[in-house]
Amino acid sequence: MRAPEQYGFYIDTSKCTGCKTCQIACKDKNDLPVGVNYRRVYEYGGGGYRVNDDNSIEVQDVYAYYTSISCNHCSKPACVKVCPTGAMHKRRKDGLVLVDKEACMACGRCHQACPYDAPQMDFEAGHMTKCDGCHERIAEGRLPVCVESCPMRALDFAPMSVLKARYPDTTELAPLPKHSLTEPNLLIKGNKHQRASGAGDGEVLNWAEGLINFPWEKQGSLG
Repeated sequence: MRAPEQYGFYIDTSKCTGCKTCQIACKDKNDLPVGVNYRRVYEYGGGGYRVNDDNSIEVQDVYAYYTSISCNHCSKPACVKVCPTGAMHKRRKDGLVLVDKEACMACGRCHQACPYDAPQMDFEAGHMTKCDGCHERIAEGRLPVCVESCPMRALDFAPMSVLKARYPDTTELAPLPKHSLTEPNLLIKGNKHQRASGAGDGEVLNWAEGLINFPWEKQGSLG
């Protein structure tokens, strides 16, 4: 069930340069240890060189683009559904998905279920952690630190009704799964290089950056 005032994120991938300022600001604000990143910037790319139809010259169709992703505070969060203790829960008042660290048994099921790799194990703390939407900043009328720090103003955060009115031109793109899977509260503006969600002609080019937390995993697209 959608919250009375469901909050969510917006990302303009035509503006994102992959600088990772949002990722660093989040890590600094939350004092996260090595291997834990609530926000990650994925580089998705593909293409190559091919021969013209007349076999005269080779041309290239290489492409790449960046997508900054954190928890999407889904309307149908897979992490909440599989949590055996109720530690992973969705707040009624704003739709943010949070972790009750006292109830968390660190089983990792939420991470396995989430198609966005949002829940992450903090081995030092001994429980799962994730983006909480900077709810304490929101309560003060401020934006999440990732949004505030973006030098290109490629990120935004607000109630979904506001975001949809503010950004009517949105899309779904790779490497993210189809929105229908968990109904993420995320709006995306694409760019000229984008590939459709589920497209198999590209791959995440910087997987190693996001897999320190769970190094045994490797794949070319999320979900």
